[in-house]
Amino acid sequence: METGNAFGSQDPTPALRCVVAIPVRNEAERIAACLEALAAQRGIGASALGVVLFLNNCTDETAHVVAGLLPSLRIPVRMIEREYAEANAGWARREAMEAAADWLDEGEPFDGLILTTDADSRVPTDWVARNLAAVAAGVDAVAGRIALDEADAARLPAALHARGRLEGGYETRLIEIEALIDPLPHDPWPRHWTTSGATLAVRLETYRQVGGMPPLAVGEDKAFVSSLLSSDARVRHDPDILVVTSGRLDGRAPGGAADTMKLRCEVPESPCDPRLEPLPRAVFRYAWRRRLRRLQATGRLARTPFWAPWLGIRAEDARIIAGLPTLGAILAAVEAASPRLGYRPLRPRELARHTRLANAVSCLLRGARRLGHSVRSTGARTAAGDLGVTSFERTGDA
Repeated sequence: METGNAFGSQDPTPALRCVVAIPVRNEAERIAACLEALAAQRGIGASALGVVLFLNNCTDETAHVVAGLLPSLRIPVRMIEREYAEANAGWARREAMEAAADWLDEGEPFDGLILTTDADSRVPTDWVARNLAAVAAGVDAVAGRIALDEADAARLPAALHARGRLEGGYETRLIEIEALIDPLPHDPWPRHWTTSGATLAVRLETYRQVGGMPPLAVGEDKAFVSSLLSSDARVRHDPDILVVTSGRLDGRAPGGAADTMKLRCEVPESPCDPRLEPLPRAVFRYAWRRRLRRLQATGRLARTPFWAPWLGIRAEDARIIAGLPTLGAILAAVEAASPRLGYRPLRPRELARHTRLANAVSCLLRGARRLGHSVRSTGARTAAGDLGVTSFERTGDA
């Protein structure tokens, strides 16, 4: 059975530039802080921002808390309540974002921005403005970073924090190495790898083009960003956007971040994130991504003998991959088809050694880049000088 109810401020809201979509389940204790943070946004007018709360299968006082807050909020809020036996985290986020998209479609049509966060998160006062600025700079979607609530983090085991620092250090080096080997103009270093529903933003047109948020029980945010990348949408992983989120171990979504932290507490040597792979495999992956980009850009990707055998991909599969419509889809298909590009995550005890290696490699790559810039700069100055001399001589001859 599914039931619905919606209400919000009485202000007849004009066409909005952006709407924040929030899935909510039993968040009576945290929803006030979430909404107050959104109401405190700076750098954007109140008439340009709206909030959709999608309450699914709530059995606590969340709806009453929200109703009590509405009169004091300076932004329009639409609350939708649903009871649905098959509900999951991805379905709830999709419903919230679909409602946000419909709201943006009201009035005169234009390409607005859908943002999403979590009911147990608090965004900074410049969150919306920073996302809008990133999109205005020429990207289609923006992913921010997350940090654990200090009070929640203080209750977590010291060993979990220690592991987090090791993983974070290695991840930073890998991301820098990736950016040095395979740079992306729209997502330059410094950047990050976080793809969390606690802080995502996407242009309405782009959201529609990729079919919206996938209604997955687990990992809907990562799957959504993957679909954006596969469609060649420009995604910015902005390190300056930071949202504070819950660090509780009793999460609302089975298989989510809370369950991951709980597993790591119970099994300290559980594998790291798949992207935290051995350094040689990571460098191999980034180098091949760069190579494939160049082959596709120069129209040589169809010449599969140039690349497919090196990656262990069968000729017939390579021909199909080369015919895919977007570079993002090609890269994803290559990684899925190649036995040499499968992810093999490290164990925590291996992180320190690979971090040392990654530090050395990143230093070498930075040095090589500086040398390359210096050589090109010297060459350009020499060429300019030669041109000046030639011009002078010709003027004198005249």
